[in-house]
Amino acid sequence: MKKLLLATAALAFVGGMASAQTIRLGTEGAYPPFNFIDDAGNVAGFEREMGDEMCKRAGLTCEWVTNDWDSIIPNLQSGNYDVIIAGMSITDEREEVLDFSENYFPPAASAYVAASADADVKTGTVSAQVGTIQAGYVAESGATLLEFATPDETIGAVRNGEAVAVFADKDFLRPAVDESAGALVFVGEDVQLGGGVGLGFRDSDDELREKFNVAIKSMKEDGTLNAAIEKHFGPESKKF
Repeated sequence: MKKLLLATAALAFVGGMASAQTIRLGTEGAYPPFNFIDDAGNVAGFEREMGDEMCKRAGLTCEWVTNDWDSIIPNLQSGNYDVIIAGMSITDEREEVLDFSENYFPPAASAYVAASADADVKTGTVSAQVGTIQAGYVAESGATLLEFATPDETIGAVRNGEAVAVFADKDFLRPAVDESAGALVFVGEDVQLGGGVGLGFRDSDDELREKFNVAIKSMKEDGTLNAAIEKHFGPESKKF
C-alpha cells in the first residue's frame, strides 16, 4: 500500500511538472509592427500582445525568445523554442517542414516601395528579406533579387541605391513610407501572397497546436484580434 501511495505521489508530481511546463515563443524582434524590441529591451508589438493573450487563454506559462529570421525554422526543429510567432505567412512550402495554427492575421497585401514612381520593379534589382515569400516571388518575377538578413536592410538598400525597390508586407512598409516625407513611395500593384500569418509548430506538437488554435478561435469570435489589428496596423488594415 505504501508503495502504491508513493507511486501515486510520484505520478502526481510528474503531472504537476508537465502542467507547469514553460512554453517558449520564438520571434524575430525586428519586424514592426508585428514584433520588435522596445527601449527596455523587451519583445513588443502586435504579436507580443496577442501571444501573451493566447497563452493566457490556453492556460500556459510562456516566455519569449528572439532568433534571427534566417534560422528561425531550424531552431524550432532543434528545440530552442516551442512555437514560432514571427509574422510568418502560411505557405505550402513551409508546411512541408512544420505545422501551422490557423491564421491570427488575415492574408494581407505585399507591395513594392521605391525612391521614385517610375522604378522598374519588373526587371530591376529588388530587395527582400531572405527566406520570405516575398523573396520567392521576386526570384520568379524576372527582377534581380537582392536578399538581406533583416527587413530594415531591405529598405536601406533602396535608400542607398543598391536596389530600385523593396518588396515586403505592405503593413510593414507603410510606416517607412509615411515617415519618409516623400522620399519613398509605393509603386506598382499590390500582390496577394500566402494564407495569412500563423504560429509554427513541430510536427510532433499536435496537442500544443490545438491549445493555441482554440485560443485563436476565441479571439476571433470575441473581436480581440480585430481590435489588436486596428490598434497596431491602423483602421485600414484587413481584419477577420
